[in-house]
Amino acid sequence: RKRTSSVPTQHQANTNMARGLQKIQSQQKAKEKAPKDAKSTLKSNQAALTIQCKVCMQTFLCTTKEPELKVHQEAKHGKKTFAECFPGYTAP
Repeated sequence: RKRTSSVPTQHQANTNMARGLQKIQSQQKAKEKAPKDAKSTLKSNQAALTIQCKVCMQTFLCTTKEPELKVHQEAKHGKKTFAECFPGYTAP
């Protein structure tokens, strides 16, 4: 039988170091291509909260559909009507 050792050969060591260097260079290149300032989505998310329950003032995303708003109205304000909670609501 041929013995194999856990110590990498010279060729394997060079290959691993070359791949490691390639990885580092690739990461640096990607970092340079990336936008310089990180963009936060907080402002755009806040702007998208355009539907508001007039009873409790809870806000909902502009893409929220009527069935979800009805669930809110029935769970939180059972005695109020949908129109009282969301006056002027139009489906997106």
